[in-house]
Amino acid sequence: MAPPLLLLQDINLTFGTAPLLTGAGMAVSAGDRICLVGRNGSGKSTLLKVAAGQIQADSGRRFAQPGATVRYLAQEPDFTGYDTTLAFVEAGFAGAGSGDHHRALYLLEQLGLTGAEDPNTLSGGEARRTALAQVLAPEPDILLLDEPTNHLDLPGIEWLEKELASLRSGIMLISHDRRLLERVSRATLWLDRGVTRQLEQSFAHFEPWRDAVLEQEETDRHKLGRKIVMEEDWLRYGVTARRKRNQKRLADLHSLRKQHREQRGAQGKVRMEAAEADLSGRLVMVAEGVSKAYGDRPIVRDFSARVIRGDRVGIVGPNGAGKTTLLNLLTGAIEPDSGEIKIGTNLSQVTLDQRRETLDPGQTLSQALTGGAGDTVVVNNQSRHVVSYMKDFLFGPEQANTPVDVLSGGERGRLTLARAFAKPSNLLVLDEPTNDLDLETLELLQERLADYAGTVLLVSHDRDFLDRVVTSVIASDGDGIWTQYAGGYTDMLAQRAPARASAPSGGAAKAKAGGQPPAASKTPSKRMTFKDKHALETLPGRIATLEAEIAKLNRQLSDPGLYSKNPVKFAATSQALTEAQAALSAAEEQWLELEMRREELEA
Repeated sequence: MAPPLLLLQDINLTFGTAPLLTGAGMAVSAGDRICLVGRNGSGKSTLLKVAAGQIQADSGRRFAQPGATVRYLAQEPDFTGYDTTLAFVEAGFAGAGSGDHHRALYLLEQLGLTGAEDPNTLSGGEARRTALAQVLAPEPDILLLDEPTNHLDLPGIEWLEKELASLRSGIMLISHDRRLLERVSRATLWLDRGVTRQLEQSFAHFEPWRDAVLEQEETDRHKLGRKIVMEEDWLRYGVTARRKRNQKRLADLHSLRKQHREQRGAQGKVRMEAAEADLSGRLVMVAEGVSKAYGDRPIVRDFSARVIRGDRVGIVGPNGAGKTTLLNLLTGAIEPDSGEIKIGTNLSQVTLDQRRETLDPGQTLSQALTGGAGDTVVVNNQSRHVVSYMKDFLFGPEQANTPVDVLSGGERGRLTLARAFAKPSNLLVLDEPTNDLDLETLELLQERLADYAGTVLLVSHDRDFLDRVVTSVIASDGDGIWTQYAGGYTDMLAQRAPARASAPSGGAAKAKAGGQPPAASKTPSKRMTFKDKHALETLPGRIATLEAEIAKLNRQLSDPGLYSKNPVKFAATSQALTEAQAALSAAEEQWLELEMRREELEA
């Protein structure tokens, strides 16, 4: 085994009164590929800063091999003294013994920059990408990367995977992108309750290993508790022996009690349950020939798709492709330039925005959850104390009065989820929901979305999350063309490869981009009969009548005392509601088919 180029041993660090690191350590040798994982707030970034020499630990040892170049990707780079992004990236060669102007330009180009940008005018994403180019440029001996995929789109993440694979550097990596961790890492360092444990396998093997460790800990805690009970029983009822021996055993009991108190149990798990509203209509939204442009730039061109109740649709594409614009078109938040969006009935929409802009920084955590009124939250028609609900999302009671603006990125992410899941909904619109979430929260979020009875529209760059959650993917093909694929992200790649190899031209390509099967254009539509025309004219009125009837039945069932006062009426009303909803779905489906046939004939 190669000697470590960078070594941390028995690192202890306390912020305020709470110890953050208690005996943590790490070792990185040439060619290592280690991912550093742990909960938000566990100290991963802090440990990486200690390794980079940016933070001094309270105690412990840090050793860096003399002459070894260490580069750390900072979350907030300092551009002071640099006129261009190229000058900043080339500064990364300092102390590396060499510099390559062409490599600096290559990295900037791959990350969507030219090198001529003024660092003072960069957006947050551009600043992070410039900092990433700087640390990669010298191909250092040790590369410490804290969330390098932040502000990278899917093509950028895939490029970064290949770039890291080509380096000879020893790499320590923090990321919430599980697919990146699985593909890059060859060892996993777990930081938990201030202590590090290392698994000499990739992140793909981490979760079962972690679960086994926590299970063994729980067994050990149980044994320790039983031993304390036995010792206490001996002290109370045991046969008196020599006083010296009794004193020794009493001291041992005190030691066991102290050990039990100080033993930091595994942190709780996030509990997440979506509050669900009444069922929406079967057709949630229908896009027909939708186009949208800003100036001369097409964002969406001739896009058609249908979203059915229960669908979980992922939207993917490079930064700037128009993912959020397409999301807003589908939900009716913005109007298309041409084409039509038909929104379904009885929709209760909850949106989780990308930038957490719905959070008021001036509110406390408790006020953000209750709306500033009282101290209770209503979830699934049940009133819960706000502190109890906070605990479901790993917030302590002492954080109830914490201002939102001092929460970490991960805590803001959990707070936004807590607010979203407390509102009754049958349509969840999630724009980059995985940003800043730790792995455990991600796991639970994907489980809840998989069990969600409503419809989900999801924009995400997290490939693993998409594979585990969505039932179809709408992907950007560039120049405003969007195509819908069945399955997750990996399924989309498998379907796209042969499709691109034999890409249709002309009208066939346009039909495919619109989401319609090519065969549909080859089969002439039948003429509409008088019965069809009559149904097309009368169905909107029937749909409106059914909607009104459903609303009336829902109001009757909302009476909490109906079942106890009149169970026969309750059963009859429930049955009537089920039949009305089924009739509404059938009417909507029939109207849609007739309307599409009419438009085909007119075209």
